[in-house]
Amino acid sequence: MRLTRAGEYAVRCLLYIYKQGVGVVVSKREIAAQMEIPEQFLGKVGQQLSRQGLMEVVQGAKGGYKVGIEPQELTLLDVVEAIDGEIFLNDCLLRSETCFREDSCAVHLIWKKARERLRETLQEADFATLLKEENCLRS
Repeated sequence: MRLTRAGEYAVRCLLYIYKQGVGVVVSKREIAAQMEIPEQFLGKVGQQLSRQGLMEVVQGAKGGYKVGIEPQELTLLDVVEAIDGEIFLNDCLLRSETCFREDSCAVHLIWKKARERLRETLQEADFATLLKEENCLRS
């Protein structure tokens, strides 16, 4: 599994918005410039995040994006799966009908374990923690 560009941009976008504060409307142009995201691509990512309920699109002259979810309640797993779909490392985990060796395949168990660990790691990484760590790295 490789994080898509859209997934990466979604994480950057939300990090920037959280830096400004929960409930604060941040312009799409500002986010794009500060986080080095093509503005048109950000529009598509923003719509997707909004449809998934992870942020709100505010229309109008003073519009932009805002988050209403507290940063400790939103995880990397939430964002990645909102953009890229549920994480699967191999087709046999996604669609068991594609592989009839599931019950006797030692590799299947490894794929399953790796998927579980990756999902756990992303679930543990909430945006409050990410913001603290990012601020420490810049000091």
